[in-house]
Amino acid sequence: MQGKLLAGGVGTLVVYLLLVAVGRWLKHRQGVHFGVLYQLFALLLAVHVAAEAVAVSFPFQEHVLPAVVLLGAAVVFALLRRFLFERYLQETRKILVPTFMIQATGLVLLLATALGLLQFRYGVAIPGLLAGSGIAALMLGLAMQDLLGNMCAGFSIHFGKPFKLGDWLILDTRHAQVLEINWRSTRLRTTDDIYLDVPNSHIVKQTVVNLSYPSALHAMRLQIGVDYGVPPNQVKEALLHATVNARGVLAQPGPNVFLLNFGDSAVVYEIKFWMDDHARYNEITDTIRTNAWYELNRRRIKIPFPIRTVQLERRPAAQVSQALVAARATLRQQALFECLSEAHLDTLLARAELARFGAGEKLIEQGQAGDSMFLLVRGQASVTVQRNHETTVVAKLIGGDCFGEMSLLTGEKRSATVVAEVDCEVVEIGKAVLGEILQRNPDLLRRLSELLAHRRIETEGILASAGSNTAVLTLQKEYTESFLTKLKSFFEL
Repeated sequence: MQGKLLAGGVGTLVVYLLLVAVGRWLKHRQGVHFGVLYQLFALLLAVHVAAEAVAVSFPFQEHVLPAVVLLGAAVVFALLRRFLFERYLQETRKILVPTFMIQATGLVLLLATALGLLQFRYGVAIPGLLAGSGIAALMLGLAMQDLLGNMCAGFSIHFGKPFKLGDWLILDTRHAQVLEINWRSTRLRTTDDIYLDVPNSHIVKQTVVNLSYPSALHAMRLQIGVDYGVPPNQVKEALLHATVNARGVLAQPGPNVFLLNFGDSAVVYEIKFWMDDHARYNEITDTIRTNAWYELNRRRIKIPFPIRTVQLERRPAAQVSQALVAARATLRQQALFECLSEAHLDTLLARAELARFGAGEKLIEQGQAGDSMFLLVRGQASVTVQRNHETTVVAKLIGGDCFGEMSLLTGEKRSATVVAEVDCEVVEIGKAVLGEILQRNPDLLRRLSELLAHRRIETEGILASAGSNTAVLTLQKEYTESFLTKLKSFFEL
């Protein structure tokens, strides 16, 4: 008997040392980490093998093999983790496996091994065990409700793949990067390097914005309020210039600026910009806002305080005066209005309307009814005519030009479309004020008719091609009478 015990002890030591050597080789050469459980597994396996070899029995011997099998499942999981998940999937196939999936695999393996031992080693019927402990299972289920909910949510996240490790998310208004997904929770890191441990059940109930899917390229927006008195296109140009020069903002796709809303104390503009590194979100938005402040300050554009006021404003006298001086000079250069005295011009311009048009807006449109003319004080516009479904640019207008005078004098429909190429400032003269002047000065009616007739003859090229002055004079008289009739009818004189 003593010989068997000695042989068993030597055999146990040999097997144990052999298993430890194998474990050390796997750890140092293959990178497999077993932990303390491997030492216990090696010891119990060595005892079992030696006992079986020399046919020696000892207390609790019948429980050694089940313990070896259960610990062996842990060893098998460690091997699977290293060679399947890490080396093959992650290193060879470049597939990033979530920690939750690895942990769930180990849990299933250990649970299946334990149930198998109960069923086949100890003869415990699993269905009977579950049925006999129904009340305990119910109590355990209620106690583990949140834990099971998080596990189910973890499976949903893994298979649904709404995000992966490294993705940037917006969750509960927080911007955070995914660091780890395990069986219970998802660990995140905010832009302030604050770590969050969010239960999976909470995540699946929220709307998660993934800023990294399908690629890291994404757009963000921020809002800035600007004074009401500044034309929108000027503000857009300033904010766009500030955004383009901000570090971290991508040149392609380029940024955009939108007029978002008319607030209580400011016109609200929204800047849309593109970025590919959300970790710099705070830095980039700070740079954009800083650049915007300096750019607006240089252009004398105010960022108003958040106040609410009720006030009556009149156009600055200096601004109106400059526009009217330019309009007077423009009218004086027009042959059609050379018959008007300075007093007539004063009356005409006193009731004129000063208006602004943004780049791209139509000042007048071909075919529309009109009874006013425009004097372009500042800006540049293009004149287009549509014929046979084709649009042709026929002229360019700059400050000092006028257009629409035929509609003012005769009520004819607009013969062309005028589109602002940049922000424009115009003075509009309407039918009513000119009608009052003609009502008080009937002689101007005939003079205007003669000027319109002469202009038509020049336009039709009759002066150059006419053989005699008599024919021209006759046509001049006919056109004059025709325009006189139109003017009287249009102005109801």
